[in-house]
Amino acid sequence: MTGRRVLVAGVGNIFLSDDGFGVETLQRLVGGGLPDGVDAVDFGVRGVHLAYQLLDGYRTLVLVDATSRGGAPGTVYLIEARTGPVESTAAPALDGHRMGPDAVLALLDTLSAGTDGVPPERVLVVGCEPASLEEGMGLSAPVAAAVDEAVRLIRQVLDAEVNRATGSPPYERKATTC
Repeated sequence: MTGRRVLVAGVGNIFLSDDGFGVETLQRLVGGGLPDGVDAVDFGVRGVHLAYQLLDGYRTLVLVDATSRGGAPGTVYLIEARTGPVESTAAPALDGHRMGPDAVLALLDTLSAGTDGVPPERVLVVGCEPASLEEGMGLSAPVAAAVDEAVRLIRQVLDAEVNRATGSPPYERKATTC
């Protein structure tokens, strides 16, 4: 892939039930291989690390996270986030364990201005409606069932991004066996 890369970032806390959706989805995605120019990183609850990673020159960010939007548990969403400066009346909170995607993007604008870094042109969120965010490990049944759907959706996004970057048809994924 020519030009800047794509970052798929799994975020969430695996100790809060369905908040581990992003981490689980990322693990399954990576297990199937990734196209050239795509980095996939499990950031968990390390939002500050995600903001600094984005300064490395990614064209597109795909955040994978539990996302409460009022749908039925297990509903998968594809959301195009607004890019550009995030309006805020206060500086982003730097509590590395409580930085949601909105705080990461606000911090990214601040870091970019101070380092001449370039934020992503496009930010997408692949989210899943959680059933539970209570303490506990493991995804609820509807969220666990949504992981494969989310992986398929991310692969479609990556196909489109590869096509957009190279101007060529999406790559063919070939199954290989060992």
